[in-house]
Amino acid sequence: MCARRTPDGNGPAMTEMAGKTRFDDIYDRPDPRAYFRRLAPFAYEIPQHAQGVFRRTLAERELGGPPGADGEPVTVLDLCCSYGINAALLNHDLTLADLYAHYTDEAADRLTPGELLDRDKEFYAARRRPDAVRIIGVDTAAQATAYALAVGLLDEAYAENLERVPPSHGLARAMGRVGLITVTGGIGYVSHRTFDALLEHVRIPLWVSAFVLRTVPYDRIAESLAAHGLATTTDPHHLYPQRLFTDPAEQRDAVDRVAAAGADPTGFEAAGRYYTRLYESRPAAA
Repeated sequence: MCARRTPDGNGPAMTEMAGKTRFDDIYDRPDPRAYFRRLAPFAYEIPQHAQGVFRRTLAERELGGPPGADGEPVTVLDLCCSYGINAALLNHDLTLADLYAHYTDEAADRLTPGELLDRDKEFYAARRRPDAVRIIGVDTAAQATAYALAVGLLDEAYAENLERVPPSHGLARAMGRVGLITVTGGIGYVSHRTFDALLEHVRIPLWVSAFVLRTVPYDRIAESLAAHGLATTTDPHHLYPQRLFTDPAEQRDAVDRVAAAGADPTGFEAAGRYYTRLYESRPAAA
């Protein structure tokens, strides 16, 4: 998830996401313990579903070539990377349940942030997959991205608000190696502005895999991607659960938004959870 910041106070998070519970206090801590403790009761699960999808998509992207710079595998950019959770699952022999257990046990509670960081370096290094890929993280949360970089989950991290300002020189340069953008929790908090800012600096064929809440429209982002030569597809019947609702008001808002979008919340949002759709964008020629 991205830290919840909008460009001018009237951006997408103030409209499309207005009925969604805010967890602002957990998104930019020195480490992810509060994040996992707060979200555990609501069974936040979308990163686990996305892990397999991203791995398959990355394999297809590499087969579809051409590869990244100097013939090496493409780099992944995880948008709204937070504490590097998608990177942890993609590049390590871990499940999301493992991460919940790791950060909510009593041993973790007793550690200082520095001690936890040292423990996590060893924890992730011992579980690194042999097929791990290079991952760049982008999020507005400086402490969260710094943690993910420090423990080795990210190869590069950029705490930047692309809704407001263009990418830094470092991020613009890094985009030249990116062949896949992934996102699980940020659409609605970031808009087409962020994608436009990133795609201006693409240098190799780019694919995008985005899990998007059914309460949030993706049309404007798809239009921006199309302007950069990417065609977007989705299967409206294949849904992925995100988390339980925090209260009846949040559920009513979600049900109303899904129905207003012409979809049926029966058995999905009406049954108590947010659901997402997967949008895949690839070069139109492919």
